[in-house]
Amino acid sequence: MKFIRRRTLLLATVLTFALSPALAGSVFSGIDTDSDGTIDLNEAKAAASPVFDKLDADHDGTLNRAELRGRVPEQDWAIADPDNDKTLTKDEYLKYVEFAFKRADKDGDGTVDAKEARTHAGRLLLRLLRAP
Repeated sequence: MKFIRRRTLLLATVLTFALSPALAGSVFSGIDTDSDGTIDLNEAKAAASPVFDKLDADHDGTLNRAELRGRVPEQDWAIADPDNDKTLTKDEYLKYVEFAFKRADKDGDGTVDAKEARTHAGRLLLRLLRAP
């Protein structure tokens, strides 16, 4: 009987930790600069800018599909590349990050929280914000 109680207590402890704001911090590590457990558009763009620079392997100021490494889904390419030149400038990349951010912000409150980050749209957004 004691073994079952200990397992239940351990499980409750693990679940409490998993649902805590600390989890949000780990999801947004290095992105959530004000440590409020969410990311806003300014934080997203600030994180995306150096990612663009790291992805730009040939240092020509643009990213082609190979350099993007699948960060932009095929169905979004026309949105990300409005001039249809098959590359993204930093400005186009950041505008696409804004599009992806708004898609991930399901409740429209101007932030993406840990729950929203776990959605498909949230995972796509985080892929744009994390260094390779």
